[in-house]
Amino acid sequence: MKQGYRTAKYPLAPPVLPDLFKGLPEIDSSRCGLDCRICVEGCALKAIERTDEQTKIDIGKCTFCGSCEKLCPLNAIHFTKQHSMAASKRENLITGHKPFSGAAKLDPRRLSMFKRSIRLRQVSAGGCNACEADVNVLNTLVFDLSRFGIQFVASPRHADGLLITGPVSKNMELALKKTYDATPSPKIVIAVGSCAISGGMFAGHDEVNKGVSEILPVDLFIPGCPPHPYTILDGILKCTGRI
Repeated sequence: MKQGYRTAKYPLAPPVLPDLFKGLPEIDSSRCGLDCRICVEGCALKAIERTDEQTKIDIGKCTFCGSCEKLCPLNAIHFTKQHSMAASKRENLITGHKPFSGAAKLDPRRLSMFKRSIRLRQVSAGGCNACEADVNVLNTLVFDLSRFGIQFVASPRHADGLLITGPVSKNMELALKKTYDATPSPKIVIAVGSCAISGGMFAGHDEVNKGVSEILPVDLFIPGCPPHPYTILDGILKCTGRI
C-alpha cells in the first residue's frame, strides 16, 4: 500500500524510456558522402547497405549498438526514441530509404479470435536469455501483460501462438517444429529479437538457422537486441488490434 499504483499507463500515455534507449534509426541520405562507406564497413552485423546514393539499415539484423551513429562523420545516422518498431513483414524492417511501415492487424478471421485474449507459448530456440528476460518482464506489475488478456502458458496445446527468441539452433529446430505442430490452428508466430529475425550475430554459423522464418511462417517481427519490453508490448497490441 505504501508503494501505491505502479502499473504503467501505456498505451493511454507515452512510455517512459531510459536516456540510453536507442529506437528506430533515421538516415539523412542527403548528408552522406558519395563514396562514404564508413558506417557500412563499421557494422559488424552487416546491417547497413549503401546503394544508389541511399543508405539503408536492416533493423532485423541491427543490435542497436550505436556504432554507426558514432562513426558517421556527417551525422547522417541518428537513433530516435521511437520504441514502436515491430513489423508484419520482414522487408518492412529495412528502413532509412522510405517511411517506416509498422505492425498491422491480423487478418479478420484470426483477429476476431484473438482480439479479446491470447495465450502464447514462449520458445527459447538457442537465445542468450536477454530477449527471454525482457519477455518475462512483461509479467511484472509495471507492464502487467495480463490486463490486456495476454498470458504465457506452459503447453503449446493451450496456446494461440508461439513467441520465439533465439536464432533457432540446429539442436532446437526439431523441438520448435514439434511445438508449432502441437499448437492448435489458427495460430500466430512472433519472432522476438535480431537473432529470431535474421540469426543476429550468429548468422552464417553452421549450427544455427537464419532466424525463425527459415523454419516457420512469421506473423510479427519485433527487432532489438534485446527489444525493450515496450517494443514487444506495442507490437503484440498492434498485431491484435488493441492500438
